[in-house]
Amino acid sequence: MAESMIGLKRSHRCTEVTTANIGREVTVMGWVQKSRNKGGIIFVDLRDRSGILQIIFEESDCGPENFAKAEKLRSEFVIAVTGRVEARSGAVNENLATGAIEVRAQSMRVLAESETPPFPIEENSKTKEELRLKYRFLDLRRPDIQRNLITRSRVATLTRAFLAEEGFLEIETPTLIKSTPEGARDYLVPSRVHPGSFYALPQSPQLFKQLLMCSGYDRYFQLARCYRDEDLRADRQPEFTQIDMELSFVDVDDVLEVNERLLKKLFKEICDFDVQLPIQRMTWQEAMDRFGSDKPDLRFGMELKNVSDVVKDCEFVVFKGALENGGTVRGINAQGQGHMPRKKIDALVEYAKGFGAKGLAYVAIAEDGTFKSSFAKFMKEDEMNALIAAMGGQPGDLLLFAADRNKVVYDVLGNLRLELARQLDLLKKDDFKFLWVTEFPLLEYSEEEDRYVAMHHPFTMPMDEDLQYIDTDPGRVRAKAYDIVLNGVELGGGSVRIHQADIQSKMFEVLGFSPERAQEQFGFLLSAFKYGVPPHAGLAYGLDRVVMLMVGSDSIRDVIAFPKVKDASCLMTEAPAPVDGKQLEELGIEIAAEEAVVES
Repeated sequence: MAESMIGLKRSHRCTEVTTANIGREVTVMGWVQKSRNKGGIIFVDLRDRSGILQIIFEESDCGPENFAKAEKLRSEFVIAVTGRVEARSGAVNENLATGAIEVRAQSMRVLAESETPPFPIEENSKTKEELRLKYRFLDLRRPDIQRNLITRSRVATLTRAFLAEEGFLEIETPTLIKSTPEGARDYLVPSRVHPGSFYALPQSPQLFKQLLMCSGYDRYFQLARCYRDEDLRADRQPEFTQIDMELSFVDVDDVLEVNERLLKKLFKEICDFDVQLPIQRMTWQEAMDRFGSDKPDLRFGMELKNVSDVVKDCEFVVFKGALENGGTVRGINAQGQGHMPRKKIDALVEYAKGFGAKGLAYVAIAEDGTFKSSFAKFMKEDEMNALIAAMGGQPGDLLLFAADRNKVVYDVLGNLRLELARQLDLLKKDDFKFLWVTEFPLLEYSEEEDRYVAMHHPFTMPMDEDLQYIDTDPGRVRAKAYDIVLNGVELGGGSVRIHQADIQSKMFEVLGFSPERAQEQFGFLLSAFKYGVPPHAGLAYGLDRVVMLMVGSDSIRDVIAFPKVKDASCLMTEAPAPVDGKQLEELGIEIAAEEAVVES
């Protein structure tokens, strides 16, 4: 039977009780982690969000009534205990913050009983994620998840304090907005008052923060909720939080400088890690050429080497064909892996095929300098020696090559170097390697839409010296865009925005927007741009991703209180769910019945 808290007041959280409190009376409250009855003495591990504290019940101290209640305690009962702090009678538990003390109970109340939970509430749970997310309210009691969410709260608080000191104003922007066609799919919200019309949930506060710059607010930030109806991955959710900011009268260097200091502060305070400033910068093209990725992981080498010139005269049909079709031949050197069994090399070939490779060519160099190769018979001896030399191949190395269009080669080798790093245990989670990737292409060609689309968004400023190519060679134009990358994960990105009406009109034209369509979609922004727009730029981080890397997790679900699963559903609340017919009627919405598929 649950008891009342009348007359009780918690004096300490569990780990706030220290050796300094020995001899004093404390009142602690929390959940029973476990209870051990040793006959005449009962040991209870009490848990709250701060950690665990050992409570001792002996009838001579707490009386027969409290001892009888203590005998019935089970996992996850909620209790309040008043008692005296003592030095631990047994051996000190070095694994607990409170391992040198215990509380000898004088009285106890059971505030709530608990059924047996469907899985143990413990760190590094081996329980299947589906079950844990169904009972997320229990999963959130796990100490490691609680530490993650406490870290997230600290990051948010530190960010707010830092940006406020830097003169940023925290301003909220709407979450019921107009749908825009660029980017990922919008989540739509039907309007009851305007039948047949819909709001969209924001994918980012982009247009509104630019309007705030037009309105003279100079430096804005927001911890903004954003929504994207896209396929999920480990670092994606349909709803997520951005640390969003925009600054006026700035260029690229100004934005990067203030954000470097923010990152330095956060990682020092949270991880006790010193970020070396300035953070390294690398152009998009250099990142692709060296790492096959626009978010390169710098914790290890294995960089791509372009060997097209070395093999341009060889007779190996795979290399030859790729070069004749305008592609390249590139390779990576897995140093010290020349002994890799053929079976594992074949597995790497299959892995590469998943990223568009037709195959992989390889050279395995033995310790005595001899080598095995999948293509040596098609190469002259001097060609082979020149290729190995170009790759820096030494006895014991494994050289892997891809030959195809650049996009495929980058994708294959970029992912292959990461897979090898995983296999060779080269990815240390507490080794933080930051990088700014700059000068992204302004546009990329969409085969699907048969037109150029914005790589970031239609408001990104082209590099001044590339504006001359916007009509004749749009793919050559670079953007004043930048991403902050950490350990192969894009933490955030941003750009200098277009603030001149003629450049914005030209951008819409290149993207295939008629003036009418541009006015229809972005009229309110274009209207604001007629009334004096300051040069402005911004950046947004994925808060969930930042915290995920700080705590060493592989999934943002571990740092979000109530995450969705892969199909964007919530296993706990069973959202999304059908709604009452009356609600649909009010909105003027009718659900079309799915046509039954008739098998022939």
